[in-house]
Amino acid sequence: MKTDMECKPNRRVENSSRQHGGELLARLLYLVLSLPFFLWGFFALWWGSWPHWVCLTAATLYALSHFAVILIGFRRRIFLFCVLAFLFPLVSFFLMQPSHDRNWQQDVAEMPYAEITGDKIIVHNVRNCDYKTETDFTPRFETRTYDLSKLRSVDMMLTDWGLKYIAHTMVSFGFEGDQYLCFSVETRKETGEIYSAVKGFFRQYEVMVIAADERDLVRLRTNFRTGEDVYLYRMRVQSLKNIRDFLKGYINRINQLNENPEWYNALTQNCMTSVFRLAGKHAGEERGKWHWSIIVNGFADRHAYENGRIDTSMSFDKLKQASRINDRALAADNSPDFSKLIRQGLPGMDWAPGKGE
Repeated sequence: MKTDMECKPNRRVENSSRQHGGELLARLLYLVLSLPFFLWGFFALWWGSWPHWVCLTAATLYALSHFAVILIGFRRRIFLFCVLAFLFPLVSFFLMQPSHDRNWQQDVAEMPYAEITGDKIIVHNVRNCDYKTETDFTPRFETRTYDLSKLRSVDMMLTDWGLKYIAHTMVSFGFEGDQYLCFSVETRKETGEIYSAVKGFFRQYEVMVIAADERDLVRLRTNFRTGEDVYLYRMRVQSLKNIRDFLKGYINRINQLNENPEWYNALTQNCMTSVFRLAGKHAGEERGKWHWSIIVNGFADRHAYENGRIDTSMSFDKLKQASRINDRALAADNSPDFSKLIRQGLPGMDWAPGKGE
């Protein structure tokens, strides 16, 4: 039999092994639990709006300090040190300021703005680019006048580029004489910059509401880009007053952004959430409520159909098939009657709201 003196060293080794194992397990747990916060902080610094070398240095230092705290820091103070380290990217993120003074791509070089005098709306920098290809075009920004007393409709357009669950949303206001003013909430990209949905969460882009001719915004997607399907629906807004107020909301929004730049956010400040905030203020009773299709906006048209906000004279699948306008847009091309031609034969285009005064 082993004596007590022989057993004690073995017990010390076992206790030491348990303590060492518990130490590793605790540090591993801290590493896993802190990982989402670390990744957010790292990319917030890596993709920051500071000079590139500053961003790279800050992100590297943050990563080194974060892992050093977890791997070799005092275990009882790991949580406190991780919180303190996270404050660095958090404060840096909120210190980043959007700007109008950057080397912008030509198609977003001019911010739209407008004046309203009585029923007359003068919109400056209405985009109407002359396209040869998606990337080869002559930028054109025009000043156009619209008569609120002739406002008759509002249409929703969804652009599907194959993701099914996510689509790009545009809104177009129609006036007598087939005059349309189309709005699209997009990122304002710098020269050489491309869009990234991940970067869209990290203040990488300023937000912009493009005001444009449909021959620009729609034809760009149907005639010059590949793999994009555009669907056009007449919105059944309760009254002309609601439509006018909705349009005025867009006018106020472009003026706000012209005066004070804001950051784009892929979740909270995107094409659909921006439309929802504007439309919700002027929606009728039982409308304008939050719905999951605002985030998963590829289903926005189905939700509108189920709530009677677009044509319901046929099944939704048939309506969606009939509402695809790519072939019409290709045939219309650069015709001055482009907006009229893409609507010919579409279901629900003859619907008109009440005056609602």
